[in-house]
Amino acid sequence: ALIEQEMSAERYIEIPEEIQDIYRIWRPTTLYRARRLEKALDTPAKIYYKYEGTSPPGSHKPNTAVAQAYYNKKEGINRITTETGAGQWGSALSFAGACFGLEIKVYMVKISYMQKPYRRIMMETWGAKCIPSPSTETQAGRDMLAKDPDCPGSLGLAISEAVEEAVGRDDTHYSLGSVLNHVLLHQTINGLEAKKIMEQIDEYPDIIIGCVGGGSNFAGLFLPFVKDKIEGRKPDLRIINVEPASCPTLTRGPYSYDYGDVAGLTPLMKMYTLGHGFIPPPVHAGGLRYHGMAPIICHLLKLGLVEARAEHQLGTFEAGVTFARNEGIISAPETNHAIRVTIDEALKCKESGESKTILLAHSGHGHVDMAAYEAYFAEKLKDYAYPQEKIEEALRDLPKV
Repeated sequence: ALIEQEMSAERYIEIPEEIQDIYRIWRPTTLYRARRLEKALDTPAKIYYKYEGTSPPGSHKPNTAVAQAYYNKKEGINRITTETGAGQWGSALSFAGACFGLEIKVYMVKISYMQKPYRRIMMETWGAKCIPSPSTETQAGRDMLAKDPDCPGSLGLAISEAVEEAVGRDDTHYSLGSVLNHVLLHQTINGLEAKKIMEQIDEYPDIIIGCVGGGSNFAGLFLPFVKDKIEGRKPDLRIINVEPASCPTLTRGPYSYDYGDVAGLTPLMKMYTLGHGFIPPPVHAGGLRYHGMAPIICHLLKLGLVEARAEHQLGTFEAGVTFARNEGIISAPETNHAIRVTIDEALKCKESGESKTILLAHSGHGHVDMAAYEAYFAEKLKDYAYPQEKIEEALRDLPKV
């Protein structure tokens, strides 16, 4: 069923009742008007945010985790391996596994495993096993440790380990938390809700903003809207993808075929990429440290239908603190990237006097990311732009297609 969804040409696919039953725990999620933030910025802009932090794991990730767990269970699979960066996806699949009685094993990028121990504890509470990547349990992990014993890990490497284990066992499937078409499809429940709610209050966004790592969070919000731009009903709609300057996939990577993982076990995908061998710096926005991007987002960027922007981490934390002190929500470091650009666009409206409507994809809370905030307040964080020579080095291994 998931492969059929990946390749489907259908515009709509019905959500099974068993999935909807679990969604009802937290869905639909709320669309908020950020009135206190608007007042603090003294902007004529209207800022709305769709908040996904009310799900049990605290992010948008269960939208696809529940669906993938359901379809695997229906197929008779009782064990799933996966990767996770900051831990949102791993905890979401662990939650979904508990809902359907599945055994879950998560390879977590080592730097995040060390920075965010409570994510691991969340996974274990839901019955999953979580280990740091690179590990000694797979050939891909052992090869990397032999080359660099202190390797901080990467999403591409964690994917390789999870895929390798799944391929080696008949009772196990692999599950991916972002990038692929079916993952984006499951996430569009968020955008469909947002569009419906905005219709009910007679609003439509001029600008939609979200953070991107693999792209599923933001695509889930903007895809139901971009259709209006493609069909000419909203030609001036702006859609801004925000990524970290330390992992500038859309803003500095070439548009090329590449693997989704370090070992080259996945199919080739046409996407903006920093090279599948890319090992990102250990910044705190672990969910955004991926070398590639959802092919759907990449295609839309290539066509000029969406925009991309890269932000440094100090500015994003400053924005996150401003948001918390006005709206009350402590946001995930990933989400702070989108908040930074939302504030910047609202301030541009202040300068121009325009009253634009901004819709922010708020992907989740930062309650288990407080070590990142602690480092920010202690002035231990630094801005980091990924060196061009490092990008060129990683791109040398792009497959020749």
